[in-house]
Amino acid sequence: MSYEEEALLEETAENWIMEKCDGWRDHFESNYEQRFDEYNRLWRGIWAGEDSLRKSERSRLISPALQQAVESSVAEVEEATFGRGQFFDIRDDVDDQDRGDVEYLRKQLTEEYSLNKTRQAISECIVNAAVFGTGIGEVVVQEKTRRVPSTQPAMDGQVATFGVIETKEVSCTVRPVLPQNFLIDPTASSIEEALGVAIDEYVPIHQVQQLIEEGVYEDVDINDSSTHSFLEAQDDIDDYDEDRVRLTKYYGLLPRSILESYLYDEDEEEISLSETMTENGSNYVEVVAVIANGSSILKLEENPYMMQDRPVVAFPWDVVPSRFWGRGVCEKGYNSQKALDTELRARIDALALTVHPMMAMDASRMPRGAKMEVRAGKTILTNGNPNEIIQPMNFGNVDNITFSQADHLQRMVQNATGAVDSVGMAGVVNGQAAAGAVSMGLGAIIKRHKRTLINFQECFLIPFVQQSAWRYMQYHPDKFPTGDFKFVPSSSLGVIAREYEVSQLVQLLQTMSPDTPMYPELVKSVVDNMNLANRETLIAKLSEASQPDPMAQAGVEMEIKQKEAYISVLQGQAMESAARTSKVNTETELLPMEAETDRLKVLTTNINEGDADEKEFLQRAKVAELVLKEREIESKEAIVNKQMQDN
Repeated sequence: MSYEEEALLEETAENWIMEKCDGWRDHFESNYEQRFDEYNRLWRGIWAGEDSLRKSERSRLISPALQQAVESSVAEVEEATFGRGQFFDIRDDVDDQDRGDVEYLRKQLTEEYSLNKTRQAISECIVNAAVFGTGIGEVVVQEKTRRVPSTQPAMDGQVATFGVIETKEVSCTVRPVLPQNFLIDPTASSIEEALGVAIDEYVPIHQVQQLIEEGVYEDVDINDSSTHSFLEAQDDIDDYDEDRVRLTKYYGLLPRSILESYLYDEDEEEISLSETMTENGSNYVEVVAVIANGSSILKLEENPYMMQDRPVVAFPWDVVPSRFWGRGVCEKGYNSQKALDTELRARIDALALTVHPMMAMDASRMPRGAKMEVRAGKTILTNGNPNEIIQPMNFGNVDNITFSQADHLQRMVQNATGAVDSVGMAGVVNGQAAAGAVSMGLGAIIKRHKRTLINFQECFLIPFVQQSAWRYMQYHPDKFPTGDFKFVPSSSLGVIAREYEVSQLVQLLQTMSPDTPMYPELVKSVVDNMNLANRETLIAKLSEASQPDPMAQAGVEMEIKQKEAYISVLQGQAMESAARTSKVNTETELLPMEAETDRLKVLTTNINEGDADEKEFLQRAKVAELVLKEREIESKEAIVNKQMQDN
């Protein structure tokens, strides 16, 4: 056994986990902590001395431009996700013809999300992503007691008793996690490929004690933890540091030898690494560990989830290649916001010198002990003529160019973040308010919001829905059907995108008549993109109105049949006329042959058959008659063939 293996066998689980977490904490503090703290202050409008760019600054004004950008961007993603109510859909296998299980599972999950306030938690994760660049959530499974008011009959149904029915049910929701409370392997760019992740934060001590009483955590001594400023949710206020516990939840890999040394009693034989090798040759086990105050293990076990997934989901607002931490709205608009704050503070400081009255005085001609101040009703004593001793003084006026500079800097914040409000809408493209310029600007803005929306859906929303469905299938199988379901987002366009689409549809409606078949469909599309309370009712009414009246439809069908019958009659008359014309033409072509035949017949009628010459003449006449008949037959055949070809 090597030295590393011996050291690994002697190391405890809590020491191994906390050593990893401390290293990850050092990396976070040295690279991200100060920046995230400043982003948080800029978003909330909290002044700090280290945020000033000039030592001579006295004003503490912070522009709300970055706050507006964050709120506008977050509202756009939230509206696109939750604006239509149903934010996810389920696809079943192609071979499965029964869609009942899919509809049932979707309704059950939707009801559970509503009861557990999942939308509110997801919205908080979106805000964290916009401010810090990455939204993180922990998928929490717990057993809750649900109380429902009810009545029960008593005394053989003569009276009814009122009370509450309590039921134990499994609930699954997502809990937002702040960046300073989340630790991850610095070499990983996603939760799945990391050695492990940890959630390090303060929790009320009574919550831990209740879980110990319920048997979820082991019964160990827990004392109040010491204060660690890096775990505080808000560094600008003093948190209450009593009756709380520092809880570290670790989800990741743990050496198998450390896990088995913890699970086995001290009397058991020592287990070497070679004996604990799994079938695939891995020395690591996926575990779930909970450590109190960095020293006491409350829970340590192999990953209990059937899909062996880590119950943490995260998404970047904007992807930074090969990095877990993303790029948020505050980071995008940071430089523009700092320049805007400096411009506004400089103007406010200059106003203090130009607005407030000041006096220049000859100190040698002022009475001793006089209080040098200027105020209404103040009497100033002088030794001599006041016009010669004192005079008003100012430092000039504030240049009006600062107004235009502040406006341009505010536009720079909007350009950097992609968040546009009604004030800056007209100057989106080249400062023009024309419809074409606004359309171009909105198109670029919508594309930027769509990138963020796709990141949120693929990295956070759908993984959470999948994990919550798996948890319900595992711990509540009698209520949730088990199957290989495919979850897809059903998010729609955001507010800006919908308004842009409505304007395009309205312009298209103006180019066509209401009698056009596509007109009702376009009207329904306009109503569908509006955020109306009775949108579904209006769409149903429009669909009903667009369907034709049965009586009118019957009249239209009768009119069509009449026209078809009239056309058939005309076609028959045309065919009859064509046949008559063909017959006349045929008879006309046969008239010369018939006349020749009749002439030969007349010539041969009165000839005697006695002479040899007469016999010869008769024979020649018969031959000629046969030839004429053959020609007549050939002419008729040619005419018939011609008619068949024409038909």
